[in-house]
Amino acid sequence: MDIDLERLRSDLETLADFGRSARPGINRVSFSAADMAGRAWFLERLREAGLEAAMDGAGNVCGLWHAGEGPRVMAGSHLDTVPEGGLFDGALGACAALECVRALKESGFEPARPLEVVATAEEEGRFGGMFGAQALAGRLTADWIEAAVSDGGERLVDALAANGLSVEGALAAARPKGSVAAFLELHVEQGPLLEARGLPLGIVEGISGVINWTVRLSGRANHSGTTPMALRADAFAGLAAFAAGIPALIERAGGPESRITVGRVELQPGYPHTIPGQAEFSLIVRDLEEAVLDRLAAACRDELAAAAAGQGLGLSILDQGRLAPTACDPCLIALLQEEAEALGRPALTMPSGAGHDAQTLLSLCPAGLIFVPSRGGVSHAPEEWTDWADVAAGTELLGRALRRLAS
Repeated sequence: MDIDLERLRSDLETLADFGRSARPGINRVSFSAADMAGRAWFLERLREAGLEAAMDGAGNVCGLWHAGEGPRVMAGSHLDTVPEGGLFDGALGACAALECVRALKESGFEPARPLEVVATAEEEGRFGGMFGAQALAGRLTADWIEAAVSDGGERLVDALAANGLSVEGALAAARPKGSVAAFLELHVEQGPLLEARGLPLGIVEGISGVINWTVRLSGRANHSGTTPMALRADAFAGLAAFAAGIPALIERAGGPESRITVGRVELQPGYPHTIPGQAEFSLIVRDLEEAVLDRLAAACRDELAAAAAGQGLGLSILDQGRLAPTACDPCLIALLQEEAEALGRPALTMPSGAGHDAQTLLSLCPAGLIFVPSRGGVSHAPEEWTDWADVAAGTELLGRALRRLAS
């Protein structure tokens, strides 16, 4: 089986054109015009490879190689990006899965079971979850879909309807239990460990759970020159007090893999000479252990309440979704380790601090996750980069594992 790296590189660079604009990076956020155009393009690539291809009711693009019998072997990742994202995040896993299937077909390989390439929808959590993978795993409900809202206030049901999709179609995308034998995903690490150790491959043993909140602190807007400091109800001061205490909060309630991030902040009314009357911000909490995640959530609630009380503020917390920490399938970990050794490429067995489709699909079938290095540990940014030699190594490992699973 010979991976055609130039063909894979061409696919990634062409896909990146869907979402390029005057803004830096790639802007292919879920269910945008650029995202849907990229899905249509990928659908055609699947058909050109001789796969039976379609987009399901959740927006997942799937291509099936009908061969053999029994449950299928699935591989892929997502096509959507964060705003101003990079070339590789998600797209690498989808395009590499397609390249592996093309290479297997060209080698004359005859699978004993079907192989499927999947490009999932809405993995980046714009609406609070991993929508496409949740749909495949049967982990969606009509109530959740109808309640889901983006940070910008767009309803998920409206985003679906604008693209000819529906709540009913998304629910119908669920795969029956036992229909998928295994899922493999190739992804950039999005961290510094592989590069720091000079290793081309990572094999993930566990994936952090994620809590996604939108927090609102409500005070009183007033003139910044005439209102004494002691008489203010300053929403930003409450946010600052909470944020400053995050390291101590983790020290007290968390562990070495704990992460708490305030990534988006909006102050109202937002004038230089006006005390902020409202601060709304995202709060993302991660850890590899469910019990630690629970402790962190409770500690965050306590600290937010204390910060609000200290500044005379109201507090509201909107829970926009939670993903449980998961352990990757041990048999697939062992298989990937064996195939990496057979390739003569050292691989680090490691955790993932970021969430991935494999995490959600573990409730449907055994799942495994391969990492390749991210230069400087940078991702979710225009500067994201993975050397092409490392792309080739990860794709070769994915292809060998798929060949073995489908044999």
